[in-house]
Amino acid sequence: MSRVAKKPVDLPQGVSVTIGADAVTVKGAKGSLTLALKNGIKVVQQDKHLAVEATTAVEGLDAIAGSTRAHLANMVTGVTKGYEKKLELVGVGYRAAVQAKNLTLTLGYSHLINYAIPDGVTIETPTQTEILVKGIDRQRIGQTAAEIRSFRPPEPYKGKGVKYSDEKISLKEAKKK
Repeated sequence: MSRVAKKPVDLPQGVSVTIGADAVTVKGAKGSLTLALKNGIKVVQQDKHLAVEATTAVEGLDAIAGSTRAHLANMVTGVTKGYEKKLELVGVGYRAAVQAKNLTLTLGYSHLINYAIPDGVTIETPTQTEILVKGIDRQRIGQTAAEIRSFRPPEPYKGKGVKYSDEKISLKEAKKK
């Protein structure tokens, strides 16, 4: 069995779990999330812990059990603490602003980029060159941040573009004559 799946998921105070036949719902202070279960995967609640088990010996089911356990742990963390990704705009004239349900980006193109903010995600711009993506679903937060970054990824010669706050950009040396 997967080593990851063997470790139980601890449920903190204020988190409730509803286990159905084909889905698990986790509810907490910040909201609720649902995870669909694959065939052959069973989730069992024991006191304040969740255990994930593979019910059959099908090849590859142990890996799916480990993934399910990791998703459940991320859901519990999301409904208690939430997730946040920070992006930085590097470049002269690069700006970001939130207007209603849109993120407006000025990234050196001849036009503005309007990005519709997905449901379950909040975006804040504390300064014109910082973007905070927040929410309870880790996958959705990461996907939203990746989509924003894809509008102008950092280029390797000057380092201009949209980058994660903890991302290191190794600059290339310019061509010599």
